[in-house]
Amino acid sequence: MTDALPGLAPFTDVNVKLAVIEVLMYEKGLLGPTFDVYRFCAEQVPPIDPEGSGWGAVPEVLAHVAALPIPSELLADIDEIYMDGGNRVYLQIAPGWDGEDDLFDIRSVEDFALLPNLRKVTLMGGTSADLEALRARGIDADFL
Repeated sequence: MTDALPGLAPFTDVNVKLAVIEVLMYEKGLLGPTFDVYRFCAEQVPPIDPEGSGWGAVPEVLAHVAALPIPSELLADIDEIYMDGGNRVYLQIAPGWDGEDDLFDIRSVEDFALLPNLRKVTLMGGTSADLEALRARGIDADFL
């Protein structure tokens, strides 16, 4: 991933990065251009069927979105993250996804430390220990 480049946020959990992309791209419009799965798939050679992965992620789309560079300075603009199966970023990566499995569940809360102004987070996935770790940092944390 490009996250190792200077000035870019070094995410280790792709699902935390996707939650950040949801806020910066789809909610606040600070990260662009806004990704559109259908346009992306049509531009590939040969074109990709965005519905072809059934309920799962379209591998090429997930790889592309996961590699998007996020400038570290944008992370200060995030004070709340609400992870929900209906978030636009997830439906771009897996257009047929119904939100009923752990495809986009977080694996680690460590990347939330990259967000200096995060005050509230609603998690998909994780453990009680994850909630406690976030709360110990003064973040209002709960499960979806």
